[in-house]
Amino acid sequence: MMMAAACLMAFAQASAQNNFFSALQQQQISIDTKGLFDRSNTFSVDFESLRDSEYSFPLPVGKATVVNNHSDVEIATKRGDAVKAMFEGVVRLSRQHPNFGHVIVLRHDNGLETVYGNNAQNLVKVGDKVKAGQTIAIVGSKDDRTFCLFSIMVDGRRINPETILDLASHKLKQQTVVFEKQPFRIDVRTERKAVAEKKTAAPRNADADPFAQGDVVTLNLAKMQRGDWFYPLPGSHVISPYGGRRHHSGVDLKTKPNDNILAAFDGVVTRSGPFSGYGNCVIIRHPNGLTTLYSHQSKNLVKAGQKVKAGQVIGLTGRTGRATTEHLHFEIHCPNGRKIDPATVFNHATKLLQNVTLTIRKGGLITSRRN
Repeated sequence: MMMAAACLMAFAQASAQNNFFSALQQQQISIDTKGLFDRSNTFSVDFESLRDSEYSFPLPVGKATVVNNHSDVEIATKRGDAVKAMFEGVVRLSRQHPNFGHVIVLRHDNGLETVYGNNAQNLVKVGDKVKAGQTIAIVGSKDDRTFCLFSIMVDGRRINPETILDLASHKLKQQTVVFEKQPFRIDVRTERKAVAEKKTAAPRNADADPFAQGDVVTLNLAKMQRGDWFYPLPGSHVISPYGGRRHHSGVDLKTKPNDNILAAFDGVVTRSGPFSGYGNCVIIRHPNGLTTLYSHQSKNLVKAGQKVKAGQVIGLTGRTGRATTEHLHFEIHCPNGRKIDPATVFNHATKLLQNVTLTIRKGGLITSRRN
Protein backbone atom coordinates (compact mmCIF):
# COMPACT_ATOMS: atom_id res chain seq x y z
CA MET A 1 0.00 0.00 0.00
CA MET A 2 1.31 3.47 -0.87
CA MET A 3 0.90 6.66 1.10
CA ALA A 4 0.88 10.27 0.04
CA ALA A 5 2.52 12.38 2.75
CA ALA A 6 0.80 15.81 2.79
CA CYS A 7 2.94 18.58 2.16
CA LEU A 8 4.57 17.63 0.40
CA MET A 9 4.42 19.09 -3.16
CA ALA A 10 4.84 18.10 -6.52
CA PHE A 11 2.62 15.20 -6.23
CA ALA A 12 4.50 12.30 -7.66
CA GLN A 13 1.69 11.12 -9.85
CA ALA A 14 1.74 12.70 -13.23
CA SER A 15 3.61 15.55 -12.04
CA ALA A 16 5.52 15.71 -8.84
CA GLN A 17 5.10 19.43 -8.81
CA ASN A 18 4.13 19.61 -12.45
CA ASN A 19 2.27 22.87 -12.95
CA PHE A 20 1.18 22.15 -16.53
CA PHE A 21 -2.47 21.14 -16.92
CA SER A 22 -4.50 20.42 -20.03
CA ALA A 23 -7.38 22.67 -21.08
CA LEU A 24 -9.85 20.10 -19.72
CA GLN A 25 -8.05 19.91 -16.38
CA GLN A 26 -8.17 23.69 -16.12
CA GLN A 27 -11.91 23.84 -16.83
CA GLN A 28 -13.52 20.81 -15.20
CA ILE A 29 -13.79 20.54 -11.41
CA SER A 30 -14.31 16.77 -11.15
CA ILE A 31 -11.75 14.96 -13.26
CA ASP A 32 -9.57 11.87 -12.80
CA THR A 33 -6.14 12.48 -11.29
CA LYS A 34 -3.80 11.01 -13.86
CA GLY A 35 -1.30 8.55 -12.41
CA LEU A 36 -2.80 8.42 -8.92
CA PHE A 37 -3.65 4.71 -9.06
CA ASP A 38 -1.09 3.61 -11.66
CA ARG A 39 0.94 1.45 -9.27
CA SER A 40 -1.83 0.27 -6.96
CA ASN A 41 -5.57 0.62 -6.52
CA THR A 42 -4.92 1.75 -2.92
CA PHE A 43 -3.02 4.54 -1.22
CA SER A 44 -3.15 6.00 2.26
CA VAL A 45 -2.46 9.32 3.97
CA ASP A 46 -1.17 9.61 7.53
CA PHE A 47 -2.68 12.85 8.81
CA GLU A 48 -1.22 12.30 12.27
CA SER A 49 2.30 12.99 11.01
CA LEU A 50 1.62 16.51 9.67
CA ARG A 51 3.27 19.53 11.27
CA ASP A 52 1.10 22.53 12.13
CA SER A 53 2.59 24.47 9.22
CA GLU A 54 1.47 21.78 6.74
CA TYR A 55 -2.28 22.20 7.31
CA SER A 56 -4.83 25.00 7.52
CA PHE A 57 -8.59 25.03 7.78
CA PRO A 58 -9.92 27.02 4.77
CA LEU A 59 -11.59 29.67 6.95
CA PRO A 60 -10.07 29.40 10.43
CA VAL A 61 -12.75 31.52 12.15
CA GLY A 62 -15.72 30.26 10.10
CA LYS A 63 -18.57 27.98 11.19
CA ALA A 64 -18.59 24.76 9.21
CA THR A 65 -21.69 22.75 8.26
CA VAL A 66 -21.88 19.62 6.10
CA VAL A 67 -24.22 20.08 3.12
CA ASN A 68 -25.21 18.38 -0.14
CA ASN A 69 -25.55 14.87 1.28
CA HIS A 70 -22.19 15.02 3.09
CA SER A 71 -20.21 15.87 -0.05
CA ASP A 72 -19.40 19.52 0.74
CA VAL A 73 -18.79 21.83 3.67
CA GLU A 74 -20.32 25.29 3.86
CA ILE A 75 -18.06 27.51 5.97
CA ALA A 76 -19.85 30.70 7.01
CA THR A 77 -17.87 33.80 7.92
CA LYS A 78 -17.82 37.59 7.42
CA ARG A 79 -17.31 39.59 4.23
CA GLY A 80 -13.73 40.15 3.18
CA ASP A 81 -12.39 37.09 5.01
CA ALA A 82 -9.43 35.28 3.43
CA VAL A 83 -9.75 31.73 2.10
CA LYS A 84 -6.68 29.60 2.94
CA ALA A 85 -5.14 26.60 1.15
CA MET A 86 -5.62 23.45 3.23
CA PHE A 87 -2.35 21.77 2.16
CA GLU A 88 0.61 22.64 -0.02
CA GLY A 89 -0.22 22.14 -3.68
CA VAL A 90 -0.56 23.42 -7.22
CA VAL A 91 -3.53 25.35 -8.62
CA ARG A 92 -5.19 23.13 -11.21
CA LEU A 93 -8.27 25.29 -11.83
CA SER A 94 -9.09 28.94 -11.11
CA ARG A 95 -12.09 30.33 -12.95
CA GLN A 96 -15.68 31.52 -12.89
CA HIS A 97 -18.05 28.54 -12.76
CA PRO A 98 -21.82 28.71 -13.46
CA ASN A 99 -22.68 26.75 -10.29
CA PHE A 100 -19.83 27.54 -7.92
CA GLY A 101 -19.00 31.17 -8.69
CA HIS A 102 -15.29 31.90 -8.62
CA VAL A 103 -13.81 28.51 -7.81
CA ILE A 104 -10.31 27.14 -7.18
CA VAL A 105 -9.13 23.53 -7.27
CA LEU A 106 -5.80 22.66 -5.66
CA ARG A 107 -3.95 19.42 -6.40
CA HIS A 108 -1.91 18.18 -3.44
CA ASP A 109 1.09 15.91 -3.08
CA ASN A 110 -0.85 13.58 -0.79
CA GLY A 111 -3.18 12.52 -3.62
CA LEU A 112 -6.12 14.70 -2.60
CA GLU A 113 -7.64 17.68 -4.35
CA THR A 114 -9.49 20.46 -2.51
CA VAL A 115 -12.18 22.72 -3.96
CA TYR A 116 -12.95 26.28 -2.79
CA GLY A 117 -16.13 27.74 -4.29
CA ASN A 118 -18.30 30.86 -4.00
CA ASN A 119 -15.26 33.12 -3.86
CA ALA A 120 -15.68 36.86 -4.43
CA GLN A 121 -12.20 36.96 -5.93
CA ASN A 122 -9.56 34.36 -6.77
CA LEU A 123 -6.02 35.43 -5.89
CA VAL A 124 -4.11 32.60 -7.60
CA LYS A 125 -3.90 31.31 -11.16
CA VAL A 126 -3.45 27.90 -12.75
CA GLY A 127 0.06 26.54 -12.16
CA ASP A 128 0.75 28.59 -9.05
CA LYS A 129 2.39 26.66 -6.23
CA VAL A 130 0.84 27.45 -2.86
CA LYS A 131 1.70 26.68 0.74
CA ALA A 132 -0.67 25.42 3.42
CA GLY A 133 -2.32 28.47 4.99
CA GLN A 134 -1.59 30.75 2.03
CA THR A 135 -4.43 33.11 1.10
CA ILE A 136 -5.83 31.98 -2.25
CA ALA A 137 -9.16 33.84 -2.45
CA ILE A 138 -11.54 36.30 -0.81
CA VAL A 139 -14.74 34.71 0.44
CA GLY A 140 -17.93 35.56 -1.47
CA SER A 141 -21.59 36.15 -0.63
CA LYS A 142 -24.82 34.68 -1.96
CA ASP A 143 -28.42 35.20 -0.83
CA ASP A 144 -27.25 37.54 1.96
CA ARG A 145 -24.89 34.86 3.29
CA THR A 146 -21.10 34.94 3.22
CA PHE A 147 -19.50 31.53 2.92
CA CYS A 148 -17.00 29.26 1.18
CA LEU A 149 -18.28 26.04 -0.36
CA PHE A 150 -15.48 23.58 0.30
CA SER A 151 -15.00 19.95 -0.71
CA ILE A 152 -12.33 17.24 -0.84
CA MET A 153 -11.84 15.00 -3.88
CA VAL A 154 -9.95 11.82 -4.66
CA ASP A 155 -9.56 11.01 -8.36
CA GLY A 156 -12.36 13.45 -9.21
CA ARG A 157 -14.83 12.02 -6.70
CA ARG A 158 -15.98 13.94 -3.64
CA ILE A 159 -15.53 12.21 -0.29
CA ASN A 160 -17.25 12.91 3.01
CA PRO A 161 -15.11 15.70 4.54
CA GLU A 162 -15.94 14.53 8.05
CA THR A 163 -13.85 11.42 7.39
CA ILE A 164 -10.80 13.67 7.57
CA LEU A 165 -11.92 16.79 9.44
CA ASP A 166 -13.33 17.52 12.88
CA LEU A 167 -15.55 20.40 11.78
CA ALA A 168 -16.15 21.67 15.30
CA SER A 169 -12.46 22.11 16.12
CA HIS A 170 -11.33 22.75 12.52
CA LYS A 171 -8.60 20.14 13.06
CA LEU A 172 -7.57 17.06 11.14
CA LYS A 173 -8.53 13.78 12.74
CA GLN A 174 -5.41 11.98 13.98
CA GLN A 175 -5.53 8.85 11.86
CA THR A 176 -4.41 7.16 8.68
CA VAL A 177 -7.02 7.22 5.90
CA VAL A 178 -6.96 4.56 3.19
CA PHE A 179 -8.40 5.25 -0.27
CA GLU A 180 -9.20 2.31 -2.54
CA LYS A 181 -10.35 2.66 -6.13
CA GLN A 182 -13.36 0.59 -7.16
CA PRO A 183 -14.91 0.54 -10.67
CA PHE A 184 -17.39 3.32 -9.94
CA ARG A 185 -16.38 4.75 -6.57
CA ILE A 186 -13.59 5.42 -4.09
CA ASP A 187 -13.82 3.42 -0.86
CA VAL A 188 -12.53 5.24 2.22
CA ARG A 189 -11.58 3.66 5.53
CA THR A 190 -9.49 4.63 8.56
CA GLU A 191 -6.70 2.72 10.26
CA ARG A 192 -6.09 4.04 13.75
CA LYS A 193 -4.04 0.98 14.74
CA ALA A 194 -1.44 1.85 12.11
CA VAL A 195 -1.06 5.30 13.69
CA ALA A 196 -0.49 3.80 17.13
CA GLU A 197 2.19 1.50 15.76
CA LYS A 198 3.88 4.36 14.01
CA LYS A 199 4.22 6.28 17.29
CA THR A 200 6.27 3.49 18.82
CA ALA A 201 8.46 2.94 15.78
CA ALA A 202 12.03 4.17 15.99
CA PRO A 203 12.61 7.31 13.91
CA ARG A 204 14.70 6.94 10.81
CA ASN A 205 18.10 8.56 10.96
CA ALA A 206 20.16 9.48 7.90
CA ASP A 207 23.34 9.28 10.01
CA ALA A 208 22.73 5.70 11.14
CA ASP A 209 24.89 2.90 9.72
CA PRO A 210 22.68 1.01 7.21
CA PHE A 211 24.66 -2.17 7.97
CA ALA A 212 24.33 -1.89 11.77
CA GLN A 213 21.95 -4.88 11.84
CA GLY A 214 23.87 -7.09 9.42
CA ASP A 215 25.83 -7.30 6.18
CA VAL A 216 22.78 -7.04 3.91
CA VAL A 217 20.40 -4.10 3.35
CA THR A 218 17.09 -4.80 1.60
CA LEU A 219 15.10 -1.92 0.13
CA ASN A 220 11.65 -2.69 -1.28
CA LEU A 221 10.80 0.35 -3.39
CA ALA A 222 7.16 -0.71 -3.74
CA LYS A 223 6.70 -0.20 -0.01
CA MET A 224 7.99 3.36 -0.06
CA GLN A 225 5.12 5.68 0.71
CA ARG A 226 3.95 8.24 -1.80
CA GLY A 227 5.35 11.58 -0.76
CA ASP A 228 8.48 10.01 0.75
CA TRP A 229 10.07 10.13 -2.71
CA PHE A 230 10.10 12.48 -5.68
CA TYR A 231 11.55 12.31 -9.15
CA PRO A 232 14.41 14.84 -9.03
CA LEU A 233 13.55 16.76 -12.21
CA PRO A 234 9.86 16.53 -13.18
CA GLY A 235 9.12 17.01 -16.87
CA SER A 236 12.66 16.11 -17.92
CA HIS A 237 13.98 13.73 -20.55
CA VAL A 238 17.19 11.72 -20.55
CA ILE A 239 19.97 13.17 -22.71
CA SER A 240 22.71 10.83 -21.49
CA PRO A 241 22.04 7.51 -19.71
CA TYR A 242 24.10 5.76 -17.08
CA GLY A 243 27.15 3.75 -18.14
CA GLY A 244 27.97 3.32 -21.80
CA ARG A 245 31.36 3.69 -23.47
CA ARG A 246 32.27 6.71 -21.40
CA HIS A 247 31.30 4.95 -18.15
CA HIS A 248 28.86 7.68 -17.22
CA SER A 249 28.45 7.64 -13.42
CA GLY A 250 24.88 8.93 -13.45
CA VAL A 251 22.10 10.05 -15.74
CA ASP A 252 21.77 13.47 -17.38
CA LEU A 253 18.26 14.96 -17.29
CA LYS A 254 17.21 18.06 -19.19
CA THR A 255 14.30 20.48 -19.02
CA LYS A 256 15.15 24.20 -19.12
CA PRO A 257 17.66 26.55 -17.49
CA ASN A 258 17.07 27.34 -13.81
CA ASP A 259 14.42 24.66 -13.40
CA ASN A 260 13.66 23.35 -9.89
CA ILE A 261 15.65 20.30 -8.78
CA LEU A 262 13.93 18.24 -6.07
CA ALA A 263 15.39 16.09 -3.31
CA ALA A 264 14.64 12.47 -4.17
CA PHE A 265 14.09 11.46 -0.52
CA ASP A 266 14.27 12.93 2.98
CA GLY A 267 17.83 13.30 4.16
CA VAL A 268 20.78 15.38 5.29
CA VAL A 269 22.91 17.48 2.93
CA THR A 270 26.53 16.34 3.22
CA ARG A 271 27.96 18.58 0.48
CA SER A 272 26.83 21.78 -1.19
CA GLY A 273 29.21 23.76 -3.33
CA PRO A 274 31.63 23.56 -6.27
CA PHE A 275 33.08 20.05 -6.71
CA SER A 276 35.60 19.49 -9.51
CA GLY A 277 33.93 18.79 -12.88
CA TYR A 278 30.55 18.49 -11.21
CA GLY A 279 30.32 22.26 -10.81
CA ASN A 280 27.81 23.30 -8.18
CA CYS A 281 27.02 20.01 -6.50
CA VAL A 282 24.65 18.80 -3.76
CA ILE A 283 24.99 15.42 -2.06
CA ILE A 284 22.27 14.11 0.25
CA ARG A 285 22.46 11.08 2.55
CA HIS A 286 19.08 9.40 3.11
CA PRO A 287 17.64 7.28 5.94
CA ASN A 288 16.92 4.47 3.45
CA GLY A 289 20.69 3.98 3.08
CA LEU A 290 21.02 5.58 -0.35
CA THR A 291 22.96 8.73 -1.17
CA THR A 292 22.03 10.97 -4.10
CA LEU A 293 24.17 13.47 -5.99
CA TYR A 294 22.90 16.45 -8.03
CA SER A 295 25.30 18.57 -10.08
CA HIS A 296 25.91 21.37 -12.62
CA GLN A 297 23.42 23.64 -10.79
CA SER A 298 23.36 27.32 -11.62
CA LYS A 299 22.59 27.79 -7.91
CA ASN A 300 22.42 25.55 -4.87
CA LEU A 301 19.55 26.35 -2.48
CA VAL A 302 20.64 24.20 0.48
CA LYS A 303 23.69 24.08 2.75
CA ALA A 304 25.81 21.25 4.11
CA GLY A 305 24.32 19.89 7.34
CA GLN A 306 20.79 20.97 6.42
CA LYS A 307 17.94 18.49 6.74
CA VAL A 308 15.71 18.35 3.68
CA LYS A 309 12.37 16.75 2.86
CA ALA A 310 11.57 14.69 -0.19
CA GLY A 311 10.38 17.03 -2.94
CA GLN A 312 12.13 20.08 -1.48
CA VAL A 313 13.75 22.35 -4.08
CA ILE A 314 17.50 22.05 -3.51
CA GLY A 315 18.90 23.82 -6.57
CA LEU A 316 18.36 25.18 -10.07
CA THR A 317 19.52 23.52 -13.28
CA GLY A 318 22.62 25.01 -14.88
CA ARG A 319 25.84 24.19 -16.72
CA THR A 320 28.55 24.78 -14.11
CA GLY A 321 31.54 22.44 -14.16
CA ARG A 322 32.09 20.25 -17.21
CA ALA A 323 28.75 20.70 -18.96
CA THR A 324 27.80 21.78 -22.46
CA THR A 325 24.15 22.51 -21.76
CA GLU A 326 21.91 23.29 -18.78
CA HIS A 327 20.88 19.98 -17.21
CA LEU A 328 20.93 17.87 -14.06
CA HIS A 329 23.52 15.15 -13.58
CA PHE A 330 21.94 12.75 -11.08
CA GLU A 331 23.68 9.85 -9.31
CA ILE A 332 22.56 7.24 -6.77
CA HIS A 333 25.11 5.64 -4.43
CA CYS A 334 24.35 2.55 -2.34
CA PRO A 335 25.33 2.26 1.35
CA ASN A 336 28.31 0.08 0.39
CA GLY A 337 29.66 2.98 -1.68
CA ARG A 338 28.81 1.50 -5.09
CA LYS A 339 27.06 3.65 -7.70
CA ILE A 340 24.02 2.20 -9.42
CA ASP A 341 22.08 3.13 -12.51
CA PRO A 342 19.39 5.61 -11.37
CA ALA A 343 17.03 3.74 -13.72
CA THR A 344 17.22 0.88 -11.22
CA VAL A 345 15.36 3.12 -8.76
CA PHE A 346 13.38 5.50 -10.99
CA ASN A 347 11.50 4.89 -14.23
CA HIS A 348 12.58 7.92 -16.26
CA ALA A 349 9.56 7.66 -18.59
CA THR A 350 6.84 7.56 -15.92
CA LYS A 351 8.79 9.46 -13.21
CA LEU A 352 7.78 6.75 -10.72
CA LEU A 353 9.75 4.40 -8.52
CA GLN A 354 10.52 1.01 -10.03
CA ASN A 355 8.56 -1.92 -8.63
CA VAL A 356 11.65 -3.75 -7.41
CA THR A 357 13.46 -4.87 -4.28
CA LEU A 358 17.15 -3.97 -4.01
CA THR A 359 19.47 -6.26 -2.06
CA ILE A 360 22.71 -4.51 -1.16
CA ARG A 361 25.55 -6.49 0.40
CA LYS A 362 28.25 -4.83 2.44
CA GLY A 363 30.88 -6.61 0.36
CA GLY A 364 29.69 -4.91 -2.81
CA LEU A 365 27.16 -7.17 -4.56
CA ILE A 366 23.91 -5.43 -5.51
CA THR A 367 20.92 -7.26 -6.98
CA SER A 368 17.53 -6.03 -8.16
CA ARG A 369 14.43 -8.24 -8.19
CA ARG A 370 11.05 -7.27 -9.59
CA ASN A 371 8.23 -7.57 -7.04
